[in-house]
Amino acid sequence: MVDERRADPPPAKFDFVAAEARWQAAWADAGTFRADDASPKPKLYVLEMFPYPSGKIHVGHVRNYAMGDVIARTRRAQGFEVLHPMGWDAFGMPAENAAIERGVHPREWTLANIATMKGQLQRLGFALDWSRELATCLPDYYGHEQALFLELMAAGLVVRKASAVNWDPVDHTVLANEQVIDGRGWRSGAVVERRQLNQWFLKITDFADDLLAGLAGLDQWPDKVRLMQENWIGKSVGLKFTFTPLPLAGGEKQLQSTPPVPTRSSARASSPSPPITRSRRPPPRPTLPPPPSSPGARKAGRPRPSSRRRRNWASTPACASRIRSTPRRRCPSTSPISS
Repeated sequence: MVDERRADPPPAKFDFVAAEARWQAAWADAGTFRADDASPKPKLYVLEMFPYPSGKIHVGHVRNYAMGDVIARTRRAQGFEVLHPMGWDAFGMPAENAAIERGVHPREWTLANIATMKGQLQRLGFALDWSRELATCLPDYYGHEQALFLELMAAGLVVRKASAVNWDPVDHTVLANEQVIDGRGWRSGAVVERRQLNQWFLKITDFADDLLAGLAGLDQWPDKVRLMQENWIGKSVGLKFTFTPLPLAGGEKQLQSTPPVPTRSSARASSPSPPITRSRRPPPRPTLPPPPSSPGARKAGRPRPSSRRRRNWASTPACASRIRSTPRRRCPSTSPISS
Protein backbone atom coordinates (compact mmCIF):
# COMPACT_ATOMS: atom_id res chain seq x y z
CA MET A 1 0.00 0.00 0.00
CA VAL A 2 1.39 3.39 -1.04
CA ASP A 3 1.63 6.12 1.57
CA GLU A 4 -0.06 9.11 -0.12
CA ARG A 5 1.49 11.50 2.38
CA ARG A 6 5.02 10.68 1.13
CA ALA A 7 4.22 10.60 -2.61
CA ASP A 8 5.96 13.33 -4.69
CA PRO A 9 3.63 15.84 -6.35
CA PRO A 10 3.35 15.53 -10.16
CA PRO A 11 5.71 17.83 -12.06
CA ALA A 12 4.21 21.02 -13.37
CA LYS A 13 3.64 21.19 -17.12
CA PHE A 14 6.26 23.33 -18.88
CA ASP A 15 4.67 26.35 -20.52
CA PHE A 16 7.01 26.75 -23.48
CA VAL A 17 4.89 29.50 -25.06
CA ALA A 18 5.33 31.75 -22.05
CA ALA A 19 9.01 30.84 -21.69
CA GLU A 20 9.81 31.63 -25.31
CA ALA A 21 8.01 34.96 -25.19
CA ARG A 22 9.81 35.88 -21.96
CA TRP A 23 13.28 35.10 -23.30
CA GLN A 24 12.67 36.70 -26.69
CA ALA A 25 11.59 39.89 -24.93
CA ALA A 26 14.75 39.77 -22.82
CA TRP A 27 16.93 39.35 -25.95
CA ALA A 28 15.21 42.30 -27.62
CA ASP A 29 15.63 44.56 -24.57
CA ALA A 30 19.31 43.67 -24.19
CA GLY A 31 20.05 43.90 -27.94
CA THR A 32 21.62 40.44 -27.77
CA PHE A 33 21.77 39.93 -31.53
CA ARG A 34 22.53 43.50 -32.54
CA ALA A 35 25.89 43.79 -34.35
CA ASP A 36 28.36 46.37 -33.04
CA ASP A 37 30.39 48.02 -35.80
CA ALA A 38 33.00 49.22 -33.26
CA SER A 39 33.55 45.78 -31.73
CA PRO A 40 37.21 44.60 -31.61
CA LYS A 41 36.08 41.01 -32.21
CA PRO A 42 36.60 39.37 -35.61
CA LYS A 43 33.57 40.16 -37.74
CA LEU A 44 31.37 37.67 -39.56
CA TYR A 45 28.48 38.33 -41.96
CA VAL A 46 25.74 35.68 -42.13
CA LEU A 47 23.08 36.23 -44.79
CA GLU A 48 20.34 33.98 -46.13
CA MET A 49 18.25 34.70 -49.19
CA PHE A 50 15.59 37.30 -48.37
CA PRO A 51 12.03 35.90 -48.48
CA TYR A 52 9.35 37.17 -50.80
CA PRO A 53 6.51 38.62 -48.67
CA SER A 54 3.77 36.31 -49.85
CA GLY A 55 1.89 36.68 -46.56
CA LYS A 56 2.77 33.62 -44.48
CA ILE A 57 5.84 31.73 -43.37
CA HIS A 58 5.94 28.08 -44.49
CA VAL A 59 8.16 25.16 -43.57
CA GLY A 60 10.64 26.04 -46.33
CA HIS A 61 11.34 29.36 -44.63
CA VAL A 62 11.81 27.62 -41.29
CA ARG A 63 14.29 25.16 -42.77
CA ASN A 64 16.29 27.84 -44.57
CA TYR A 65 16.58 30.32 -41.71
CA ALA A 66 17.13 27.64 -39.06
CA MET A 67 20.36 26.66 -40.82
CA GLY A 68 21.57 30.25 -40.93
CA ASP A 69 20.56 30.70 -37.30
CA VAL A 70 22.72 27.74 -36.24
CA ILE A 71 25.74 29.23 -38.02
CA ALA A 72 25.18 32.70 -36.53
CA ARG A 73 24.78 31.39 -32.97
CA THR A 74 27.77 29.06 -33.29
CA ARG A 75 30.08 31.81 -34.54
CA ARG A 76 28.85 34.19 -31.86
CA ALA A 77 29.66 31.57 -29.21
CA GLN A 78 33.12 31.20 -30.76
CA GLY A 79 33.88 34.88 -30.19
CA PHE A 80 32.85 36.51 -33.49
CA GLU A 81 30.93 39.75 -33.86
CA VAL A 82 28.14 38.44 -36.08
CA LEU A 83 25.96 40.52 -38.38
CA HIS A 84 22.84 38.47 -39.17
CA PRO A 85 20.23 40.75 -40.81
CA MET A 86 16.83 40.15 -42.37
CA GLY A 87 15.16 41.78 -45.36
CA TRP A 88 12.33 41.33 -47.83
CA ASP A 89 12.57 40.71 -51.57
CA ALA A 90 9.44 42.78 -52.16
CA PHE A 91 9.93 44.52 -55.50
CA GLY A 92 8.40 43.00 -58.61
CA MET A 93 5.38 42.11 -60.67
CA PRO A 94 4.03 39.32 -58.41
CA ALA A 95 3.22 41.85 -55.67
CA GLU A 96 1.48 44.14 -58.16
CA ASN A 97 -0.51 41.28 -59.68
CA ALA A 98 -1.61 40.10 -56.23
CA ALA A 99 -2.69 43.63 -55.32
CA ILE A 100 -4.64 44.04 -58.57
CA GLU A 101 -6.40 40.72 -57.96
CA ARG A 102 -7.48 41.85 -54.47
CA GLY A 103 -8.27 45.44 -55.41
CA VAL A 104 -5.76 47.06 -53.04
CA HIS A 105 -2.66 49.20 -53.49
CA PRO A 106 0.59 47.17 -53.90
CA ARG A 107 2.21 49.11 -51.05
CA GLU A 108 -0.59 48.24 -48.61
CA TRP A 109 -0.60 44.58 -49.65
CA THR A 110 3.18 44.20 -49.43
CA LEU A 111 3.70 46.01 -46.11
CA ALA A 112 0.84 44.06 -44.51
CA ASN A 113 2.45 40.79 -45.57
CA ILE A 114 5.82 41.93 -44.24
CA ALA A 115 4.31 42.72 -40.84
CA THR A 116 2.66 39.30 -40.64
CA MET A 117 5.76 37.36 -41.68
CA LYS A 118 8.04 39.40 -39.43
CA GLY A 119 5.91 38.52 -36.43
CA GLN A 120 6.07 34.83 -37.35
CA LEU A 121 9.86 34.90 -37.71
CA GLN A 122 10.24 36.69 -34.39
CA ARG A 123 8.15 34.03 -32.66
CA LEU A 124 10.60 31.43 -33.95
CA GLY A 125 13.33 33.15 -31.96
CA PHE A 126 15.97 33.42 -34.67
CA ALA A 127 19.14 35.33 -33.78
CA LEU A 128 18.45 38.18 -36.21
CA ASP A 129 19.53 41.80 -36.02
CA TRP A 130 16.19 43.47 -36.75
CA SER A 131 17.79 46.92 -36.56
CA ARG A 132 19.26 46.21 -40.02
CA GLU A 133 15.93 45.20 -41.59
CA LEU A 134 15.26 46.41 -45.14
CA ALA A 135 12.67 46.00 -47.86
CA THR A 136 13.56 46.30 -51.53
CA CYS A 137 10.25 48.07 -52.32
CA LEU A 138 11.06 51.12 -50.17
CA PRO A 139 12.92 54.21 -51.47
CA ASP A 140 15.67 53.97 -48.84
CA TYR A 141 16.76 50.76 -50.59
CA TYR A 142 15.98 51.12 -54.30
CA GLY A 143 17.25 54.70 -54.29
CA HIS A 144 20.78 53.29 -54.04
CA GLU A 145 20.06 50.99 -56.99
CA GLN A 146 18.89 53.91 -59.08
CA ALA A 147 22.04 55.89 -58.23
CA LEU A 148 24.21 52.92 -59.17
CA PHE A 149 22.32 52.53 -62.47
CA LEU A 150 23.00 56.17 -63.36
CA GLU A 151 26.71 55.72 -62.62
CA LEU A 152 26.84 52.64 -64.84
CA MET A 153 25.09 54.53 -67.63
CA ALA A 154 27.56 57.42 -67.35
CA ALA A 155 30.41 54.92 -67.62
CA GLY A 156 28.98 53.46 -70.85
CA LEU A 157 28.12 50.11 -69.26
CA VAL A 158 24.37 50.31 -69.92
CA VAL A 159 22.80 49.71 -73.35
CA ARG A 160 19.16 49.84 -74.43
CA LYS A 161 18.02 47.72 -77.33
CA ALA A 162 15.16 45.49 -78.49
CA SER A 163 15.33 41.79 -77.80
CA ALA A 164 12.98 38.80 -77.81
CA VAL A 165 11.50 37.86 -74.43
CA ASN A 166 9.15 35.28 -72.93
CA TRP A 167 5.90 37.13 -72.18
CA ASP A 168 3.28 35.78 -69.79
CA PRO A 169 -0.11 37.18 -70.98
CA VAL A 170 -1.75 36.54 -67.59
CA ASP A 171 0.89 37.87 -65.18
CA HIS A 172 1.87 40.57 -67.71
CA THR A 173 5.55 40.06 -67.02
CA VAL A 174 8.71 38.73 -68.63
CA LEU A 175 9.80 35.21 -67.71
CA ALA A 176 13.27 33.72 -67.71
CA ASN A 177 13.82 30.55 -69.73
CA GLU A 178 13.88 28.55 -66.49
CA GLN A 179 10.38 29.84 -65.66
CA VAL A 180 8.89 28.45 -68.87
CA ILE A 181 7.84 24.82 -68.46
CA ASP A 182 6.56 23.02 -71.56
CA GLY A 183 5.79 26.36 -73.18
CA ARG A 184 3.75 27.69 -70.23
CA GLY A 185 4.43 30.14 -67.42
CA TRP A 186 5.50 28.47 -64.19
CA ARG A 187 3.08 30.54 -62.07
CA SER A 188 0.00 31.21 -64.23
CA GLY A 189 0.14 28.20 -66.55
CA ALA A 190 -0.64 30.42 -69.54
CA VAL A 191 0.91 29.78 -72.95
CA VAL A 192 4.01 31.96 -73.18
CA GLU A 193 4.34 34.38 -76.10
CA ARG A 194 7.53 35.55 -77.79
CA ARG A 195 7.64 39.34 -78.05
CA GLN A 196 10.13 42.03 -78.97
CA LEU A 197 10.69 44.37 -76.06
CA ASN A 198 12.97 47.36 -75.51
CA GLN A 199 15.23 46.51 -72.59
CA TRP A 200 18.23 47.73 -70.64
CA PHE A 201 21.35 45.58 -70.72
CA LEU A 202 24.39 45.74 -68.44
CA LYS A 203 27.62 45.09 -70.34
CA ILE A 204 29.01 42.48 -67.96
CA THR A 205 30.77 40.94 -70.96
CA ASP A 206 33.41 43.65 -70.55
CA PHE A 207 34.32 41.96 -67.26
CA ALA A 208 34.01 38.34 -68.38
CA ASP A 209 37.74 37.65 -68.05
CA ASP A 210 37.88 39.10 -64.52
CA LEU A 211 34.79 37.17 -63.47
CA LEU A 212 36.13 33.89 -64.83
CA ALA A 213 39.50 34.44 -63.17
CA GLY A 214 37.74 35.16 -59.87
CA LEU A 215 35.98 31.80 -59.96
CA ALA A 216 39.33 30.05 -59.68
CA GLY A 217 39.83 31.60 -56.24
CA LEU A 218 36.54 30.27 -54.87
CA ASP A 219 38.09 26.96 -53.88
CA GLN A 220 35.50 26.35 -51.14
CA TRP A 221 32.58 26.57 -53.57
CA PRO A 222 31.18 23.29 -54.97
CA ASP A 223 32.39 22.48 -58.47
CA LYS A 224 28.85 22.36 -59.85
CA VAL A 225 28.13 25.88 -58.54
CA ARG A 226 31.31 27.28 -60.10
CA LEU A 227 30.46 25.57 -63.39
CA MET A 228 26.98 27.11 -63.25
CA GLN A 229 28.49 30.55 -62.71
CA GLU A 230 30.88 29.99 -65.62
CA ASN A 231 27.99 29.05 -67.89
CA TRP A 232 26.05 32.14 -66.81
CA ILE A 233 29.01 34.35 -67.68
CA GLY A 234 28.90 32.61 -71.04
CA LYS A 235 32.18 33.65 -72.59
CA SER A 236 32.77 32.03 -75.98
CA VAL A 237 35.36 33.06 -78.58
CA GLY A 238 34.69 30.55 -81.35
CA LEU A 239 37.07 28.40 -83.43
CA LYS A 240 39.74 28.94 -86.09
CA PHE A 241 40.02 26.95 -89.33
CA THR A 242 42.39 26.77 -92.28
CA PHE A 243 41.54 25.24 -95.66
CA THR A 244 43.98 23.93 -98.25
CA PRO A 245 42.88 23.20 -101.89
CA LEU A 246 43.82 19.68 -102.97
CA PRO A 247 43.98 18.71 -106.67
CA LEU A 248 41.87 15.74 -107.76
CA ALA A 249 42.27 13.36 -110.66
CA GLY A 250 39.53 15.10 -112.66
CA GLY A 251 41.19 18.49 -112.39
CA GLU A 252 38.77 19.71 -109.74
CA LYS A 253 39.79 20.92 -106.32
CA GLN A 254 38.50 19.73 -102.99
CA LEU A 255 38.67 21.64 -99.71
CA GLN A 256 40.06 19.77 -96.74
CA SER A 257 39.76 21.14 -93.23
CA THR A 258 42.41 20.80 -90.58
CA PRO A 259 41.41 19.82 -87.04
CA PRO A 260 39.74 22.79 -85.29
CA VAL A 261 41.84 24.63 -82.72
CA PRO A 262 39.69 26.10 -79.94
CA THR A 263 40.95 29.39 -78.55
CA ARG A 264 39.30 28.46 -75.25
CA SER A 265 38.76 25.00 -73.84
CA SER A 266 35.13 25.71 -72.97
CA ALA A 267 34.05 27.04 -76.38
CA ARG A 268 30.38 26.30 -76.81
CA ALA A 269 28.19 24.93 -79.52
CA SER A 270 27.36 28.40 -80.79
CA SER A 271 30.71 28.46 -82.57
CA PRO A 272 30.75 27.83 -86.36
CA SER A 273 30.93 24.23 -87.49
CA PRO A 274 33.36 22.98 -90.17
CA PRO A 275 31.94 22.30 -93.64
CA ILE A 276 31.05 18.75 -94.56
CA THR A 277 33.05 17.26 -97.46
CA ARG A 278 31.82 14.25 -99.39
CA SER A 279 34.16 11.35 -99.94
CA ARG A 280 33.89 7.81 -101.23
CA ARG A 281 33.03 5.21 -98.68
CA PRO A 282 35.77 2.66 -98.01
CA PRO A 283 34.99 -0.91 -99.07
CA PRO A 284 33.34 -2.98 -96.33
CA ARG A 285 35.71 -5.12 -94.34
CA PRO A 286 35.15 -8.87 -94.78
CA THR A 287 33.71 -10.70 -91.77
CA LEU A 288 35.80 -13.75 -90.99
CA PRO A 289 34.56 -16.70 -88.92
CA PRO A 290 36.30 -17.18 -85.56
CA PRO A 291 39.14 -19.71 -85.43
CA PRO A 292 38.22 -23.18 -84.21
CA SER A 293 40.18 -22.73 -81.00
CA SER A 294 38.32 -19.59 -79.94
CA PRO A 295 35.41 -19.72 -77.44
CA GLY A 296 33.04 -18.44 -80.11
CA ALA A 297 33.76 -21.27 -82.55
CA ARG A 298 30.81 -23.30 -81.31
CA LYS A 299 28.47 -20.40 -82.07
CA ALA A 300 29.84 -19.73 -85.54
CA GLY A 301 27.23 -21.89 -87.19
CA ARG A 302 24.32 -20.41 -85.31
CA PRO A 303 22.13 -17.83 -87.06
CA ARG A 304 22.60 -14.22 -85.93
CA PRO A 305 19.78 -12.85 -83.76
CA SER A 306 17.20 -10.72 -85.47
CA SER A 307 17.28 -6.94 -85.24
CA ARG A 308 14.37 -7.12 -82.79
CA ARG A 309 16.37 -9.26 -80.38
CA ARG A 310 19.38 -6.96 -80.78
CA ARG A 311 17.23 -3.99 -79.80
CA ASN A 312 16.02 -5.89 -76.74
CA TRP A 313 19.63 -6.54 -75.76
CA ALA A 314 20.49 -2.88 -76.17
CA SER A 315 17.72 -1.86 -73.78
CA THR A 316 18.48 -4.58 -71.21
CA PRO A 317 19.84 -3.24 -67.88
CA ALA A 318 23.49 -3.80 -67.10
CA CYS A 319 22.67 -6.31 -64.38
CA ALA A 320 20.86 -8.59 -66.88
CA SER A 321 22.57 -11.27 -68.92
CA ARG A 322 22.29 -11.65 -72.66
CA ILE A 323 21.70 -15.37 -72.18
CA ARG A 324 18.08 -16.33 -72.50
CA SER A 325 16.75 -17.06 -69.03
CA THR A 326 13.70 -18.80 -67.65
CA PRO A 327 10.60 -16.72 -66.92
CA ARG A 328 11.21 -17.07 -63.18
CA ARG A 329 14.50 -15.15 -63.32
CA ARG A 330 14.14 -11.46 -62.53
CA CYS A 331 16.62 -8.63 -62.50
CA PRO A 332 16.54 -6.69 -59.18
CA SER A 333 14.68 -3.37 -59.27
CA THR A 334 13.81 -3.74 -62.97
CA SER A 335 10.87 -4.92 -65.00
CA PRO A 336 10.90 -8.51 -66.35
CA ILE A 337 12.87 -8.98 -69.55
CA SER A 338 10.93 -10.48 -72.40
CA SER A 339 12.65 -13.32 -74.12
